[in-house]
Amino acid sequence: MKFTYADGIREAFEYLLGRYPEVFVIGQGLWSPWYVGNTMTDLDLKFGKDRVMDTPVSEAACTAAAIGASLNGMRPIVIHPRIDFMILAIDPIVNQAAKWSHMLGGQAHPAVTIRGIINRGGQQGAQHSQALHSWFSHIPGLRLVMPYSPTDARDLLISAVLSDDPVIYLDDRWLYEETESRSPIVERPLSKERPRVICEGKDLSLVGCGFSTHLAMSTAQKLESDYGISAEVIDLRILNPFHRETLVASVQKTGRLAVIDGGWKTCGLSAEVISSVGENLDPVLWKSKPLRITLPDAPAPTSKPLEEIYYPTTESIVSKIHREFFLTRKIERDGLHAEATY
Repeated sequence: MKFTYADGIREAFEYLLGRYPEVFVIGQGLWSPWYVGNTMTDLDLKFGKDRVMDTPVSEAACTAAAIGASLNGMRPIVIHPRIDFMILAIDPIVNQAAKWSHMLGGQAHPAVTIRGIINRGGQQGAQHSQALHSWFSHIPGLRLVMPYSPTDARDLLISAVLSDDPVIYLDDRWLYEETESRSPIVERPLSKERPRVICEGKDLSLVGCGFSTHLAMSTAQKLESDYGISAEVIDLRILNPFHRETLVASVQKTGRLAVIDGGWKTCGLSAEVISSVGENLDPVLWKSKPLRITLPDAPAPTSKPLEEIYYPTTESIVSKIHREFFLTRKIERDGLHAEATY
């Protein structure tokens, strides 16, 4: 039986609210599909509005209240329907939740999960189209998960809420209609989760997270069908703490690395992936310099034609990878033509 990414998120909420009385949900627009799609449909009717609490528009207040509740034995889930405005809650997230356990010698654990929803495209413009995952990945004391598959959307949310650490859980509305076969829920400690190879390959390592993993998978399929290039796809899944072992092992095999990132290039996640692999891989094993495929270092445009240029597509990624890594072209040498592969 198939289920969607959005179904997976809703199933996680239903599972948690039904089994753990200390779990409650708080945030803006929780009863509105305009805010949260169908990821929370009728949960307020099933579990009551004292456990699925729609709040006034104060990102800092509802986040800080949830962090306080987590220090008193609750396991709250805070919802920010647009991660852009989660910025207003930076102080309680970064200066409070991320620091409590460290400052108090592990005697206090803010077991709070903060869900930020990424909305992009649709001519929403610069203030409604950001991802910001690299920001929160930079902060010690926070765990950060970014699921790509419907199963991970469900199971990583459950693992996040059952973790004793503060967790940032980022989901992407561009993935809500993605489907796969439903599997049973298995509770797993979040601390045991790692990046995962979701497509085996030998010529190139493609790395992504969230919607970028979707692009990596479609890119791998097109590289294989159009050029016979075998790409290995790695879904990062867990961004903080950052685990590099799977990445290093893959590039050791393929010798080539391309990172697809839905954020900006400068000081972004793609740079962390490449530097982490580079620090741990013998230079002689590289067949080519690594490649970053990111958003331009500019705020998102509002114009639809500019959006088509701004966001990477499968076609643009395939073209860039083929050109940078695999293009065979003729060169002049001593008056003769010879084949050279780059």
